[in-house]
Amino acid sequence: MTDVTRSSLELLYTISRELTTDLDLHTVLARVLASSSKYVGAERASVIVLNERQEPVEGAIIVHDRLVPHTADQLRATLEHGLAGWVMRNREAALIQNTSLDDRWLRRPDDAAEKSGAKSAICVPIITRDQPVGVLTIVHPVPDFFNEEHLALLQAIADQAGIAIYNAQLYDSLQAAHRRYHELFEDSIDPVWITDFNGSILEANRQSKRMSGHEPDSLSTHTASDMLDLPPGWLDEHRSALEDGGEISQEALLFSHHGSPVPVEVHIRKVDTGTVPTLQWILRDLSARKALDALRDDLMAMIYHDLRSPLSNIISSLDMLNMLTPAADRGTMQPVLNIAQRSSERMQRLISTLLDIYRLEAGQVVSDRHPVDVNTLIHEAVDAVQPVVETKNQVLHIDVQAEIPPVLADVDMIRRVLINLLDNATKYNSYHGEISVIARMVGDEIEFSVKDNGPGIPPVALQQIFDKFTRLQEERAPKGLGLGLAFCKLAVNAHGGRIWAESRVNEGSHFIFTLPVAPA
Repeated sequence: MTDVTRSSLELLYTISRELTTDLDLHTVLARVLASSSKYVGAERASVIVLNERQEPVEGAIIVHDRLVPHTADQLRATLEHGLAGWVMRNREAALIQNTSLDDRWLRRPDDAAEKSGAKSAICVPIITRDQPVGVLTIVHPVPDFFNEEHLALLQAIADQAGIAIYNAQLYDSLQAAHRRYHELFEDSIDPVWITDFNGSILEANRQSKRMSGHEPDSLSTHTASDMLDLPPGWLDEHRSALEDGGEISQEALLFSHHGSPVPVEVHIRKVDTGTVPTLQWILRDLSARKALDALRDDLMAMIYHDLRSPLSNIISSLDMLNMLTPAADRGTMQPVLNIAQRSSERMQRLISTLLDIYRLEAGQVVSDRHPVDVNTLIHEAVDAVQPVVETKNQVLHIDVQAEIPPVLADVDMIRRVLINLLDNATKYNSYHGEISVIARMVGDEIEFSVKDNGPGIPPVALQQIFDKFTRLQEERAPKGLGLGLAFCKLAVNAHGGRIWAESRVNEGSHFIFTLPVAPA
């Protein structure tokens, strides 16, 4: 083994050892340059690191054994116009014996003959995993100094540097990802826990202290079961779903040092923290929503108790006035009484609807069900909206299948479903519009349909309109609470049926619901 070969191997060993002692990219680049330039007595050396778009993102320059500052523009200019750019574009090493005779060399002021003059240079690409990640250049002040052995040595150095650069970039990306995760973890507006699959709390963010009153460090001595009123064995029941990457949710109470427990909605999923499989728990405070629910319950109770009784008295009084009005005066009084009675009945239906929504959402079953004649049901609903139909000069068609069997239903509730659908059809339809009520037997169900030729419903709203307090956001849309269709959906579902809407804008709307046939 020659002295040159031995010296080259020693240099490669030294560089390899130094490159593995640090993952800081700037330190790695400086060490590569220092070792390489010192070995060959280079005047200057540079290394440029590229990102996946082949743009310079980092670099190091040594001139006369000193690390000198540089700018991104300098690195970019070198890649665009200098030898390094040619090497990167061609993925080919270059050995220049005389820089003054090679057009690939970017000439600088100190390259003039009266200054340092011509030089020799080697430039090699740094390639890792078949992708160029940088370029390494060494310049000697004497022309014809470098030879093929120098070129091979520098290429070997570049290969080692490529692995070091890749490891450093990977480390930087992991560190950046960890910082981003930590920032998101700490800055989340919700309490977040990281636990193992047994529920032992490993980490907790700042918001956990705000809600629970526990310091994040002290939470690590607890389990999720200590802090939440989850059913016994609840986490074990969902283990397989979580291990498969699913997400589970559960409402619970969070035990707090501040006093009374806090209602929360818990969302749990598996996360990869790089060591062992862990679970992420996100706790959403439901206090405001629960307070609104309590307010809603109080409002429903107020509507039922404080409005229903006076309204019943009004309806009874109107009935008495109707009976006691002399026949001679009925010609002038009857229209006024009719308006008062219809308005009172409308208010009564609204109050009953509110009460039914409250009961059905609470999970109460519809117990008062018996066979109901379909023809009678439809005609009673049509009679309720007939005055509005006549006022708007609309045409209302009734189409009931012959010998249709009765449905099993709470007659008052389903009558109000039909009235709500017909009422919407009359309100949204134009003057002289047409409305159809259809009933057909489909399998073991009766299918009811209410159709109109009004403005129709946008496709995105066909599902939303069945939500409470949801109305079409149009200027000419009638005003209201947006409870009618929500009640219809709850009532039909409680009867074991289905309800949906079909529509095209400017072609009308079609509401359909089904009810089970009454047993023979």
